Amino acid sequence: MKKLFNIEYFLAKRYIRIRKGEGFRSLITLFAAGGITLGVATLLVVMSVMNGMQTDLKNKVLGASAPLTVLTIDQKSIKNWQEVVDTLKESVPQIREATPYIFEKALLKHDNQTDGAIIRGVDPNSFYLVSDIPKNIEIGEFDLSGRRVVLGNYLAKRLWAHVGDTITISAPFSSAPTPFGFLLPAEDYILSGVFDMGMYEYNATLAIMSLENSKSLFGIDGVTGIDFTVDDPYDAPDLAIDIVAKLGYPYRVLNWMERNRILLRALEIEKKVMFIILTLIIIVAAFNIVSSLVLIVLAKMREIGILKALGASASSITRIFLIDGLIVGGGGAFFGVFIAWILCFLLGKYKFIDLPSDVYFLTKLPVEMQLFDFLLVIFSAIALSLLAALYPAKKAAGLDPVEAIRNE
Repeated sequence: MKKLFNIEYFLAKRYIRIRKGEGFRSLITLFAAGGITLGVATLLVVMSVMNGMQTDLKNKVLGASAPLTVLTIDQKSIKNWQEVVDTLKESVPQIREATPYIFEKALLKHDNQTDGAIIRGVDPNSFYLVSDIPKNIEIGEFDLSGRRVVLGNYLAKRLWAHVGDTITISAPFSSAPTPFGFLLPAEDYILSGVFDMGMYEYNATLAIMSLENSKSLFGIDGVTGIDFTVDDPYDAPDLAIDIVAKLGYPYRVLNWMERNRILLRALEIEKKVMFIILTLIIIVAAFNIVSSLVLIVLAKMREIGILKALGASASSITRIFLIDGLIVGGGGAFFGVFIAWILCFLLGKYKFIDLPSDVYFLTKLPVEMQLFDFLLVIFSAIALSLLAALYPAKKAAGLDPVEAIRNE
C-alpha cells in the first residue's frame, strides 16, 4: 500500500511539474496556487484584525465600565448602597470589588465654550479598583480632591480647556424655582486631568468628579448605582440573574455584554460575513485548479491510457489527480499562512495604521492571531482544492484506455 502511494505521489508530482513548452498550463497552475495564497492571506489578516478589534473593544469597555452594575427599577437613588455591597460580597463569592457612583447629565462651560457632558460622580478611594480611567490620564493627574474634575480629551478640546483652568458645571435638570425664574445650579471646578480611553464615546462625553461633589451639585441623597468587578467578566450574565434573585425588588442588574450588545453583536456578524465573502477568493482560485487539472488530463491522456492498460485502477488514477489538487491547494495555503503571519506580526508590533476613533471606537488597528482561525482557513482551502480536483480526477479515472491511446 505504501509503495502504491509512493508511485501515485511520484506521478502526481511529475504531472504537476512545470515543463518547458507547457507555459499556458503552467501559468494556470501558478494562478491557481497564487489565488489560494492571496485568498488565505487576505482572509487570515482580516480575521486577525477582527479578533483584535473585538478583544481591544472589550478590554476598553471593561476598563471604562464595570462588568456588573446594580440599579433600581424606578431609577431612584440607592441610599443603603453599603448594605447592598456587604450583602453581595458575602453571598456571591465571584464578586471582587465594588464602588458606588452617580450618573447625571450636565452643561460644562469654559470661557465662551459650552458643551453637554455626562457627569460620573465616583468614590476616589474605590473607583480605581473597577475602572482603568485613573491609569489612562493623558495630561495632569487623577485628582478629585476639593473642587476638581477630570475630563475626556475630546471633551476638553471642545471646551478649549487645559489643566488648571476653571470649568463651570451646571445641572439643567436640577433647577429650582425662584422669584426671578428657575435657578440653574452651577459650581466652578478646577480641571486636574485629561484622560484618553482610546474610545471616542468616553473621551467626548465623560467628566469625572468626586461622589460628594456630585451629590451637592445635583442634590442627590444616595447613589445612582453600584459597579462590581467579578472573577470572570464572561460570567457576568449568569451572575446578574443570581444577584437579582438575592436582592429582589426594586433592584435590577445590568451586565457589560447587555449594555454593549449591539456593538459586540455587530462585530461578531461582521467577522462571519467577512469570512464568507473572502472565502469566495479561494473558491475562484479553486476553479483555476479545475482548469489546470483538466488541461493535464488532456495532455496526459495517452499516459493515463497506458497506466490503465497496465492495470492501474480507477481509484489509483483518481488519487493521482487528487494529490495534484492537494499540492496546488496545500502549497498555496502554506504560503498564504506564511504571508498572513508576517503581515499580522508587523501590524501588531508597529501599529502603523491609524483609525478615526469617532468612527471605529479605536485609534490603532489591533491584531490578534488565533490558532482556530488559522486551522479553519487552512482546512477550508485544502477542502475546496480537493473538491475542485475531484471532477478532473473522476474524468481521468473514467477514461477508456483503448480510446485514450487511440485518440492521443
